[in-house]
Amino acid sequence: MKDKICTALIIIVLFLFSSVLFAEEVLTVPRTETSPVIDGKLDDVTWSEALKIDNFKTIKPDYGKDPSQKTVAFITYDSENIYFAIRCYDKEPKKIKTSVSSRDAMFQDDYVAVILDTFNTMQEGFVFFMNPQGIQGDGMINSDGNAEASFDMVWYSKGQIDDEGYSVECRIPLQSIRFPGKETITMRISFFRQIVRSSETIIAPPTYADKGSLLKQSQAISVTGLKYKRVFELLPAITHNTRQSIDNGEMKTDEKQSDIGLTGKLGLTSDLTLDATYNPDFSQVEADAGQIDINLRYALYYSEKRPFFLEGNELFQFAGNVEDGPLAMVVHTRRIVDPTFGFKLSGKMGRKNTLVALYAKDNLRDDPVDEHPDFTIVRYKYALKDDSYIGGFYTAKDYGQGFNRVAGSDGRIRLTNTSMVSYHIFGSFTRRNGSEVTGNGYALGLNYNYGDRKLILDLGYQDISRDFQIDTGFITRTGLRRLSAFAMKRIYPKSKFFHRIEPFYWSFHLYDTNDKMFETFNLFTLRFWLPRTTQLRFDTILASEVFAGKRFRTSGFGIQGSSQITKQVFMNIFFRHRGSIYYDPEEPFQGYGNRLGGGIQYQPLEKLNFSLSLSYVDFFRDSDNEKLYDYAIIRSRNTFQANKYLFLRAIVEYNTYSDRLTVDVLASFTYIPGTVTYIGYGSAFEKLEWDGQEYIESNRFLETKQGFFFKVSYLWRF
Repeated sequence: MKDKICTALIIIVLFLFSSVLFAEEVLTVPRTETSPVIDGKLDDVTWSEALKIDNFKTIKPDYGKDPSQKTVAFITYDSENIYFAIRCYDKEPKKIKTSVSSRDAMFQDDYVAVILDTFNTMQEGFVFFMNPQGIQGDGMINSDGNAEASFDMVWYSKGQIDDEGYSVECRIPLQSIRFPGKETITMRISFFRQIVRSSETIIAPPTYADKGSLLKQSQAISVTGLKYKRVFELLPAITHNTRQSIDNGEMKTDEKQSDIGLTGKLGLTSDLTLDATYNPDFSQVEADAGQIDINLRYALYYSEKRPFFLEGNELFQFAGNVEDGPLAMVVHTRRIVDPTFGFKLSGKMGRKNTLVALYAKDNLRDDPVDEHPDFTIVRYKYALKDDSYIGGFYTAKDYGQGFNRVAGSDGRIRLTNTSMVSYHIFGSFTRRNGSEVTGNGYALGLNYNYGDRKLILDLGYQDISRDFQIDTGFITRTGLRRLSAFAMKRIYPKSKFFHRIEPFYWSFHLYDTNDKMFETFNLFTLRFWLPRTTQLRFDTILASEVFAGKRFRTSGFGIQGSSQITKQVFMNIFFRHRGSIYYDPEEPFQGYGNRLGGGIQYQPLEKLNFSLSLSYVDFFRDSDNEKLYDYAIIRSRNTFQANKYLFLRAIVEYNTYSDRLTVDVLASFTYIPGTVTYIGYGSAFEKLEWDGQEYIESNRFLETKQGFFFKVSYLWRF
């Protein structure tokens, strides 16, 4: 008996000793008493006393290799700010790719990035990007390592290029981020650098595909004495719109509207905030780019751009989904068209609990059922070990005597460093206005993912009932059971030209429960990663699609690629030829067609950028090869960034299908996010002519609509 007790004690002691021996190293960040001047020069004494991190290794095109250029990062803090500096050495500084651009428009440049997981949950983190000029990009990064640059934070940065490369500095006020309200806090940090011409992305600390998520492999750091200063912000905005259209040969005013809106933010704690807005200005500074809108089976998707909805929007991503899944989004806030007012509670409740609760009253003018439907959205996540979590959703739209409500759960569980499983299950409860019957539906998703340096596998299953409805989300199809599979092999040849070769197979096999028929999609691809951040891929498709009780052939082939050809020129192209369907619910028929897209960007000066893009599609009837339509959108976007604050932009877009030309001119001054001034003018031209009595077709363009837009807002931070 004593021997067994002694053996057990020895095992316990060895276990405890090994836990200490292999415990994660937490680096203490020195606190500074002298704030550095944010000028990009790194000549402050502060940086000589800061925590230094220089163990950069590549993650692209391969993992763990020595980078071509040296990089050194520094971090320090005081009671109200966190400071970062990064020295990016470059043996050929004249080849550094940079620009003076607007915020979040510098991702094709050389840049550095800082990821800061302030709660040490390995679930999400703040990310701050800076190009060599100090131009900013920011957002949130999730546990998969995908950045969502959707909302803007207030922080300060500066960069400069010199004979040794470039350097950047930044100051992040604690009021701009969330963090635990404790005396000593453990955070996690990673530093990135992108080098365009060598197709390299490097990271410190080193990160590997077979050692877990990116955030799990980030460096743990310790800071003490961060002072929480309650966040209180007010953002008043004044907007004015004037719209005119031509009538009997003369331009007449259709609408003239001025609005005053107010948005506020209150920090309830250091990790939980309350946002509120009344008569918010949700006007978009830049109109959505034109999309081809003919012969569609599903509604077009437009991304969210409105500031009130963007912060925390990444938390609405859900687990158990796969690429191109029918249930694309549980929460798509553009379904809230024009809210009169709204409230949002978001942040942490303790280290592991994340909450977003949103309420908005919409304003649908002249809606016959309800001009003011109510939207209620709640998202909860509980962090488990590493990047695992379980969570839940509740969404509701209430209108008149009808409603749509969706409730359910999602989650992901990491099995090993290289594999995980995830799921979602949602139920919908819908009652149409005037009905006494509630229809029920469900959506189920399961997913398994494996990934290491050489192999990626992804298996998914979706089951969506025909009666499932979600008025707050974006869904393309119901009434299906779908099995999907993805497998990719990564090959790293010993070649200076072929950086990486990736053959992969992606497929789904679907049973349409409405028509009780099967369809399939099989994509065979060979992709090459080449110098100058060049990607080239060749696709072969074997597929069919079920529509209106019939099965159609949709096989084809394609090619696509992109490249930073020179420091000034970037180009991308997409072409695909495949079988198509004419989506007439009564009489659909087989066809085929081509889809072409692409663009070119030319940057002759750091402050000047020209881009030209093309979207084209055509359709031929299969039975007689007759072309039924072709449709092209040509878009030119031209910008002059006088400095980091002043921005001038002109967009010209021509739609060949409608013979419509639009011109959009904008001048903006942005001091910090929220403190902005916009002045814009737009016109629409059509091939018409007024003969004194009516409009007739013409070979010349006639201005048929015009509009003037003005906005000014100012962020008060108390």
